[in-house]
Amino acid sequence: MKEMALTDHLEELRNRLIRIIVILFVAFFVCYHFGAEVQNFLLAPLREALGTEGKIVFLGLLDKVLTQFQLAFWSAIIVSSPFWFGQIWLFIKPGLYEKEIKIIRPFLFFGFVLFWLGIAFGYFIVFPFTFGTILNFGVQGIEATMSLKDYIILSSKILVFLGVLFQLPNVLLILGFMGIVTSKKLSELRRYVITGFAVISAIMTPPDPVTMMALWVPMVCLYELGLWSVFLIVDPYMKKKNKDIVSSDES
Repeated sequence: MKEMALTDHLEELRNRLIRIIVILFVAFFVCYHFGAEVQNFLLAPLREALGTEGKIVFLGLLDKVLTQFQLAFWSAIIVSSPFWFGQIWLFIKPGLYEKEIKIIRPFLFFGFVLFWLGIAFGYFIVFPFTFGTILNFGVQGIEATMSLKDYIILSSKILVFLGVLFQLPNVLLILGFMGIVTSKKLSELRRYVITGFAVISAIMTPPDPVTMMALWVPMVCLYELGLWSVFLIVDPYMKKKNKDIVSSDES
């Protein structure tokens, strides 16, 4: 582990943030260039749910332009995730021991996979369930008129949110290595966390139990995955580390 002064930490943080901004800036222009393709991809679940009984419109003169800019921004965050993930890792790495680096490194790749799994989960499962439920709710035979801007912005934010949400196991692992949580503490908090997830799922989904469960069950599974990861990986490591410290103090 490399010892660094506070000013060195701040300088390193500044450099990493600048690089992340540059990465997002470049990714923004790339995503803006392919904006039409990205937009059609994002609209596909809604178009399928609407069928022939609805249409997607833009209501303001600048709606299409503003939509394209915001879509490029959120797409840039998703597409460039491997690069800004790497910058975050390079900032954290100097503060870790070699053993900790070897333990954590595989979970960075795991976190990247989880990020994309969260996006895929939202696009292929949450969107079809939610759109189908909303459009089939109540009186039928009424044509739906959907705002292009509202949909693109909302759906982009939801996909990014789910990508971040799927990082829960990694967050629990990091907190475990920092000594903030243990599997026992996570187990004791389980009932409160599950209840909190139920409230979040009810707020974020339509008033339909099937759609709510489609979001709630993965959230609970992610928490359980994090809990068992802490139990199987972090707890034995921390016990061995504490034992080595005691042994060195006695000698």
